[in-house]
Amino acid sequence: MSDLMGHIETSIRDRRLFRDGQRILVAVSGGVDSMVLLDVLHRLSKTHRWRLTVAHFNHQLRGVASDSDERLVRKTARKLRLPLVSGRGKVRELSRESGVSVEMAARKLRHDFFAATASKLRIPTVALAHHAGDQVELFFLRLLRGAGGGGLAGMKWSNASPSSPGIRLARPLLDLSKNALQSFAREQGLAFSEDASNASTDILRNRIRHELIPLLTRHYQPALARTVLRLMDVVGADADFVALTAGEWLKRGRTPDFDQLPVGAQRQIIHLQLRQARLSPDFDLIESLRLRAGQWIAVGADYFVSRDASGLVHRRQLPSIQFRSSQRKLSLTGRKGEPVFGGLKIHWEIVDDRGMTTAGKQADVEYFDADKVGAPIWLRHWRPGDRFQPIGTGSARKLQDLFTNLKVPPAERRGRVVAVTRQGTLFWVEGLRMAEEFKLDKTTTRKLKWSWRRVPGAEAVAICVRHDTLT
Repeated sequence: MSDLMGHIETSIRDRRLFRDGQRILVAVSGGVDSMVLLDVLHRLSKTHRWRLTVAHFNHQLRGVASDSDERLVRKTARKLRLPLVSGRGKVRELSRESGVSVEMAARKLRHDFFAATASKLRIPTVALAHHAGDQVELFFLRLLRGAGGGGLAGMKWSNASPSSPGIRLARPLLDLSKNALQSFAREQGLAFSEDASNASTDILRNRIRHELIPLLTRHYQPALARTVLRLMDVVGADADFVALTAGEWLKRGRTPDFDQLPVGAQRQIIHLQLRQARLSPDFDLIESLRLRAGQWIAVGADYFVSRDASGLVHRRQLPSIQFRSSQRKLSLTGRKGEPVFGGLKIHWEIVDDRGMTTAGKQADVEYFDADKVGAPIWLRHWRPGDRFQPIGTGSARKLQDLFTNLKVPPAERRGRVVAVTRQGTLFWVEGLRMAEEFKLDKTTTRKLKWSWRRVPGAEAVAICVRHDTLT
């Protein structure tokens, strides 16, 4: 038995990842990590009587390369005489619809597939090929996003599936380096595929892998991986203790000692309650609740939350606020105009001017490519289903999500004015950056100068004017 196989077997035994004789669903992408995992588990299964099933999910992101990976996994499963279940998902479509990154959409569909397959086949555990390098990359990803102790702890050797709590995820390679896995694959002559997208620095994780980690290792800490993994272990143990303390406090119910608890315990108590209420436990919301007992805070479009003096979080639904149906049609065929709508006085002007330059950035002034916008447009308010892509972002997102992220109060959202093209695309939203699709570029020949200001008392007048045309 090789040193690597013995190390993996010891990790499985000491951490009780699998029981002898149990069924295991092995997630195999075709890359070197998962092909090593499959090979090792297959060899060890003869001793431990594991019954393996191979699972492969085709993300359909790399065309023929993705199909080639699937064929490789299928061929390998056949060679090892193991059953295989494969699935496919529309990752890019989910990314567009939900407004999340392609990576996050792929992760959700992948976990959903593994959990559904394991449940259907009555397999209690899914084996994943995450390794030490993945842990270090995840640490920096979460650090840059402002994660707390629980997030910085990274992946666990075993935890419940995010798609189905009844299915366990196990990671037998979590303390092994990528180099060790590659060396084993070469020694054993294992076939595996290389994902060309892993070299693309357009993806943040790849930039961390190819740029940040080598920089820190070369100039600051040669033993960076070992240091980070040790830190993650320490932070994870501390976070687990705080979470346990918070959970026990909540089980005791209403107690008067919340303000005397350590700050970390207070935050975790609120965090757990928000998760139980299916609300996003972001840091700003947790701090607002922790520091301001009795104050109701709007969360999303539907709820208020508040913390009482004993530390318990309460939620109540917002009163129903109707969407405003008023709108106003404008025909931008003249040189300028000054319509009033929804409490705003808008000044628009067509400027014959080539190129991307403007007169300089001014508050409440935007410059659009007039030909991209078109002549007839509509001013109206936010409607259900509206999507918008602010300049500099990769895809359109639901306007509701953008308002939520900016903490715009629900009642105020209904009053924000938007501008829409003939095709129904939002090119401007009051309070947000201009739309990516309508920005100036080198081909611009006519600019639409767009400025606005709130006019006291104009709201009532604007709502009465509908479908008129200005020239």
